[in-house]
Amino acid sequence: MRFNWLDWTAITLVIVGALNWLLVGLFNFDLVAFLFGGVPLLASIIYVLIGLAGVYMIYLVARESSREVPV
Repeated sequence: MRFNWLDWTAITLVIVGALNWLLVGLFNFDLVAFLFGGVPLLASIIYVLIGLAGVYMIYLVARESSREVPV
């Protein structure tokens, strides 16, 4: 299993998104809004990129699960 730069970028963004939701759920603290809240457009772009990374992860999982596993 080899990942390219887009795969790693998507994985990283999904992890950031998951950690952000963890913080929202536990402490009602939105890290993305905290870091980029002064620039609402930038925060929105970050949220969109995280969402697109999640959609890409569906493709990535399907791609990797369809590969033959060497025995």
